[in-house]
This record gives sequence, C-alpha cells and structure tokens, in this order.
Amino acid sequence: MIVEPRREAIPDAHVWWRIADPKWIDPLDPGYARDRGGRWNPPDSFPVLYLNEDLVTARLNLRAFIADSVWTAYQPGELRDDHGPLLIGCTLPRRQVVCDAHSQAGIRAVGLPDGYPLERDGTPVPRERCQSIGALAKAAGLHGVRARSARSRDGAGRELAWFPASGQCAEIVHRLAFTAWFWG
Repeated sequence: MIVEPRREAIPDAHVWWRIADPKWIDPLDPGYARDRGGRWNPPDSFPVLYLNEDLVTARLNLRAFIADSVWTAYQPGELRDDHGPLLIGCTLPRRQVVCDAHSQAGIRAVGLPDGYPLERDGTPVPRERCQSIGALAKAAGLHGVRARSARSRDGAGRELAWFPASGQCAEIVHRLAFTAWFWG
C-alpha cells in the first residue's frame, strides 16, 4: 500500500552515469524508455532517462545492458574500447525533486518491502509494481525515482529514473571508453 511518496532533492551538479551503445545518436534520449518502458515506467507512457548514481552501480548494471544489446555473446572481460559500451557522464537541471525509493523510510512510503529489490520470499519485486510507483511519482509532479539498484540482491547501488520536464535535458560532461570505466 502506497502511503505518500517521500520527496528528496537530488544534489545539483552531481554527475550521473549512463551506459550507452557508441552507435546511439543521442545517448541521453529518454524517448526509448517512454516507448519500451522500464522498471519505473510502463511502456507507452512518459519519457524516462535511466541513470546510475556512480561507477559501482554502472558496473552492476553492465550485465543487464549486455543482455539487451548486440553484445549478448560477450562477457565483460571480452569487450574492448573499439566495440564495448561507453559510459556517459551527465548533469541534470538544478532543483530536481524525486521520489525516494532507496532509504528505509522511502521504501515503506511507497509500499515496497524492506528488502527491496527483493520480496520477503527472496524473489525480485516485479517491474509492474515499480511502474505503478513511478506513474504515481510522475503524477505527483516529481522529477523521477531514486532507487536501490534492482541489479543488486542486497540493494547496494543507487539508480535514478529521471522524468525530464518539457524542454529539460541532461547535459553530457564525460564520455568514457569501456576500459576506462569498467576496469578503471
């Protein structure tokens, strides 16, 4: 049962990280997630840019990125700069207030189990449950959901599903080749 999303301001000028295919024209395009959906938004809903809070979280998410890409036949140790994923560092517009889905209080406020990303029985929390929370956060005028990484069974790592307002966009501040960010 959702009580009320717990609001939190994310730090201005923080560098957020996005794993990207070097062939993407715009690695910060939130339209793909709008059409396909993601953990915090249902398909055909609203634009979302999925970001990692730090390099550790990006590394946690790499296997999932590989599984959904042209690199499915590879393991991270087999990827090289000439064909591996980039890591894009970006900043967001100032004064972004998001739904807290990472602290114990935030998790409880949106009705997720204390052990999120896992249910009490140890199974992963379904995307559909998170998508309804994301839709609620969007309807409440929040700019996203800052959550525990769903790729970590113990909830380590933080991710941001950012909902850009009309006319807002993230700004690229870094482009790191695969070996610079994954092994560095």
